Amino acid sequence: MPRRILSRPVVGALGLALVLSAVPAAVADTRGPAAPTVTTITTVPAAPTVPEQRVMSHLRALQRIADRNGGNRAHGTKGYAASVAYVKRALDRAGFRTALVPFVHDGVPGHNLVADWPGGDPEHVLLTGAHLDSVPEGPGINDNGSGSAAVLAAALQVAESGLRPRRHLRFAWWGAEEPGLIGSADYVKKLSPTERRRIDVYLNLDQTGSRNTDKWLVVHDDERGGTEARQAFEEWFAARGVPTFEIGVGGSDHESFGDAGIPSSGFSTGISDCIHEACDDLANVDPGTERTSTDALVGVLWKLAATTPRN
Repeated sequence: MPRRILSRPVVGALGLALVLSAVPAAVADTRGPAAPTVTTITTVPAAPTVPEQRVMSHLRALQRIADRNGGNRAHGTKGYAASVAYVKRALDRAGFRTALVPFVHDGVPGHNLVADWPGGDPEHVLLTGAHLDSVPEGPGINDNGSGSAAVLAAALQVAESGLRPRRHLRFAWWGAEEPGLIGSADYVKKLSPTERRRIDVYLNLDQTGSRNTDKWLVVHDDERGGTEARQAFEEWFAARGVPTFEIGVGGSDHESFGDAGIPSSGFSTGISDCIHEACDDLANVDPGTERTSTDALVGVLWKLAATTPRN
C-alpha cells in the first residue's frame, strides 16, 4: 500500500478474547535467507487460478465477523480475535503448521498468525503476509480484508495443489498494523540475525480489491535484493496487459522488513474511497480486481517456489 495519507488511530484498551484453545507459544522454524543469484528448478507445475467466489467467500466471512462484533475488526477487539480464529481454522484444516505469536501494544495483547507449509528448504524462506486488523471506525474489508483474503486463498491453493516447493513457504497475518505496523515490527524485531538472513524475500499485500483500479502498485526494493520478486510481479501483470506503477518501501508491513534489511515486494491496488471509514465494507471491493490480485500472488508464489538462490 502506498504511504498512508490518513494518520493511524490508536486503538483503545480492549481485552483480546481469542476463541482458540491450546496454541503454540512461538512459531516453529522462523527462518529465512539472503537473496543472491537464482537457479530455476522445473519441478513445480504451472500456477492455477483461484475462482472469484472462493476468495470473495473469505471477505464475506470477515464482513460477518465485523457485523457481529461492533462493526470492526480492530486490534484488541473480539472482531480481531474472531478474524484470527477464522483464518487459523482454515489453515489448520488444510495441513499448515500454525502458531499465534503474541505481542502487546498500548497495554493490550495482540497476536500475529503465522503458518508454515511443510517442506521446502528452511534455509530459503519465502514469506507472504497481510495485515488482518481494521481500524475501529469500520470493518476494513478492503483495508485489509482484501489482502488477507488473497493471502489465505493463495495459501489454501498451495495445500489443495499439494505443492512441493524448493523454498520453504510461510504465510503471516499481522495484527495492529493500523496503529503503526506494530505486529510485523514486533515479529521482525524478535528474529535472530540468522533467521533474518534466511528470509529470501517478504511479499506484502495491502488493499488488493480497490474499485476503479486502473493499475497495480508494485513495491520496488531492488536496493535490498527484492528484484527477483518485483520482476516476477511485473512480468505477471505485463503478460496480461495489466498496467503497473512503481512504489517504494513504506506505508504497510513491508516497511518493517525493509527497515531490517530484508528484501521485499508485493503490491496494492491503491487507496480506496472509503479508507478508514464505516463504508469500507463488501461494497468497497471489486470482485474482479480481487480475483486478479489473488491470481497474481499465486502466479508469483508458484514461480518463486520453483527457484533457489545460490549462496
